[in-house]
Amino acid sequence: MQYGICHLSIVPIRTLPDNSSEMVSQLLYGDHFKVLEHRKKWSRIRVVYDQCEGWVSNNQITLIAEDEFAFLNSFEKPKFSSDIISHVCTEDEMLMPILLGSMVSKTEALQNTFEGNYTEGANKKSDLINTALLYLKAPYQSGGKTPFGIDCSGFTQMVYKINGHTLKRGAEQQSKQGEALSFIEESEAGDLAFFDNNEGVIDHVGIILKDNYIIHAHGHVRIDRIDHTGIFNAQKKQYTHKLRVIKKVI
Repeated sequence: MQYGICHLSIVPIRTLPDNSSEMVSQLLYGDHFKVLEHRKKWSRIRVVYDQCEGWVSNNQITLIAEDEFAFLNSFEKPKFSSDIISHVCTEDEMLMPILLGSMVSKTEALQNTFEGNYTEGANKKSDLINTALLYLKAPYQSGGKTPFGIDCSGFTQMVYKINGHTLKRGAEQQSKQGEALSFIEESEAGDLAFFDNNEGVIDHVGIILKDNYIIHAHGHVRIDRIDHTGIFNAQKKQYTHKLRVIKKVI
């Protein structure tokens, strides 16, 4: 078994070993993974944090030894960068930008130093909202996980991750976590709302705010009204998503 770590700010994870293939997710700086299959130019990996699998280009990752991988797994309270953009200083004394939610408790493994702001451990539920607001206006990007491109489940996952709570990668996977609430009136800020399509497949998720609002990634990260029917877009004067279930994860 081989192991690796992401030494760049963002690396796409693709469905197939081809640069034109669909991006299913992203590695951010500091993310580590197992290599399931290694080819000349591409590797199929499984990310430790959320078990997401896909293909990454070999010239965008750093392979590490098993003992280094074990060291990276040893952090009980990992640190995540808490600014939209911060920097690490590389071994050759160059500054490299990293993005909100990057893992910075492991920089020594890459011979980098980090002196920016970070979060560590499990934060209060109310802190989820402060983090979520940092992503406002981030454009929608399928497979994205950053303030410069993010999808609905990437958004919820990153907000929870930065605050020390783990969510799976996809909306349907996330919907299987936590405790279901019977009524929207039982929810509180920080809970997750899930929405399904005409076939009954859960394909969207957002974070409940106070006073019947929701923040979610749809076109861009935005705030809309929510009720027992679903998400109401006041600009379009129509419902855009049909509510399926609300889950309390923390």
